[in-house]
Amino acid sequence: MEAKAGDHIVVEGTIVDQGRREGEVLEVIGSGDRKCYRVRWEDGHESVFQPGAGAHVTSQG
Repeated sequence: MEAKAGDHIVVEGTIVDQGRREGEVLEVIGSGDRKCYRVRWEDGHESVFQPGAGAHVTSQG
């Protein structure tokens, strides 16, 4: 998964009754295979996120 600041990340729930999460990428941290992202989630909190199964990017422009 490749994302840049301003893109949106969607994480689909991988277990029953786990909802999807959506957030905006604020910053790309690292490079190459060691990238992670600072994300502001739709509930307002921010975290550093390393993508895994069920995550995809929707570009914003």
